[in-house]
Formats: sequence, C-alpha cells, structure tokens
Amino acid sequence: MDTQAKIYVAGHRGLVGSALVRALQSQGYGNLLLRTRDQVDLLNQVAVADFFAAEKPDYVFLAAAKVGGVQANNTYRAEFLYENLMIAANVIHSAYQHDVSKLLFLGSSCIYPKLCPQPIREQDLLTGFLEPTNEPYAIAKIAGLKLCENYHRQYGVNFIAAMPTNLYGINDNFDLANSHVLPALMRKFHEAKQRGESTVTVWGTGTPLREFMYVDDLADGLIFLMRHYDHTADFINIGTGEEVSIQDLALLLKELVGFQGDLVFDGSKPDGTPRKLMDVSRLHQLGWQAKTDLRTGIAETYRWFQQQHRDA
Repeated sequence: MDTQAKIYVAGHRGLVGSALVRALQSQGYGNLLLRTRDQVDLLNQVAVADFFAAEKPDYVFLAAAKVGGVQANNTYRAEFLYENLMIAANVIHSAYQHDVSKLLFLGSSCIYPKLCPQPIREQDLLTGFLEPTNEPYAIAKIAGLKLCENYHRQYGVNFIAAMPTNLYGINDNFDLANSHVLPALMRKFHEAKQRGESTVTVWGTGTPLREFMYVDDLADGLIFLMRHYDHTADFINIGTGEEVSIQDLALLLKELVGFQGDLVFDGSKPDGTPRKLMDVSRLHQLGWQAKTDLRTGIAETYRWFQQQHRDA
C-alpha cells in the first residue's frame, strides 16, 4: 500500500476500526476515508454504492459490524444476522463493482464449530454445529468470508478475510448488558471497588478457556496482511495462540483493578463454547505475531477506561 493510497476503514469508530485508524496514521497513511453511519448507512445498498462511486477507494478494511457478548447475541438474534449480512454484502459487492484494489474482511473466531478440535485450524470451518447463542452472528460472518472467497474465484479480485480471536482494548464496549466478557468484568470490578462491595458475580462456571488479543496488535496484523497476503481464496486466523480460563481472567482483572472482595461464579448462566483457541501457525509462517501480553494489554485498557470514566 502506497502511503498516499485512498483507504476506506468501514466501522472506524468501533474497537477494531479505531485501532486501525491509529495504526495506519502512525505508519504514515494519511489519505483515510472515514464515514459515520449517519453519513453512509452500510445497511443501505444504494447509499453504499453511491459512496464507492464517488470516492473510489483503493483499499478497504471492512471492520464494521453489529457486535456484542453472549447476552446480546442471544437476545438480538435477528438483528445480528440481518445487519451483518447486509454490511458484508453491500460493501463487498460495491468494492467489486468499483475496482477496489484490495479488501480485507474481518470475521470472528465464533464462525467455527462449538466442539471444534483445538487449536482451531482454518480448515475446520463448517465441520460441525455452531454455538447456539451466537449462531446468527457466526452465519453472517461465514457468509462474508464466503463472499470474499467466491468473488475472488469468479472475478479474480484481491479480497481476503481474517478471523480474529476475542479482542479487547481502547474504545471497547463496557456496557454490562451488551459487552464481551473482558470489558464487562473490568467494569464490574471497577464499580464494585468504588462502591466498596464485597463480591463480584461472574457469569458461568469460570472453566471455559478463551484467547484474548489486544486490539492494537490486531490492527498491526491486519495492515501486515493487507501488505503481504494476496490473491487467495483462503481466509486466515489471527490471534495470540495462548489461552486463559475465565476464572484466571477474572482473577487477573480483580488484581489489576484493585478489587479486594470475593468472586462468585453463577453456574446458572451460560458458559458458551468450552474452549476456543486459534491455530495461528499460518500467520506466524508469514512472519507476523502478536506482541502484547494479556497483563500489559489489560493494564493499558484499564488506564484508558479510568480516564474515560473521569472525563464522563
């Protein structure tokens, strides 16, 4: 990518999109196309087509999505399916129609079967049943990567897809009803500490294993893929290759936030997938790997969260 190339970051205000903007700007890319939903509604095919026709971006990072944790995915099932399908279809098709040089679509590790062999390889896709609580979101993301694959096969376009593991970091969603496990627990511990509470309740048994990646590492990895991963019908995993139990994650958050009370695990709440570790050997073979360990990433995120809390 030439530093003067016109780069469209779809979803630039979200967790991944904002990290991409920070990373691109820090690496000298100044010609960024950034549009809010009010400016370009990605659910509207005509609006998306008009935007691509007018701006003609050279590169597209498709990071826009409707996202949330277990509760949000299970509650707003129709919205998660419809909105993510429409975003993927509208942007990918317009990118093809308007001769985008390269597009990178962001999926999610939840696309893989619930009881997938570990670590999860790219070829494990569609070999078993999905986790029921996030099946609509997963199906939409599978459709997006299959669009990239088949537009490449039929038209020869350079559309690639990356499947990131669980993410966290600056600009995360800390809403207790709709966020993912790490930011939700961070906020729970922070508010319990402020109120002097004696316990914090964690959903589930604490036994599931999860992989977490600092979002600034992901952004660096995505730019690496945009530069070095070309003309392939195969998507690629992106993660750390390391996992932690929800219980150990909660204990680490408790320590870093400084909460002095006890943990209570509510086994009546769903655990979700029991284990979800990405096989990132293909990415490592290309020459890239994550740099930020979990303790460092959580500490950076909590410093940002505290600043936002003070500002609010």
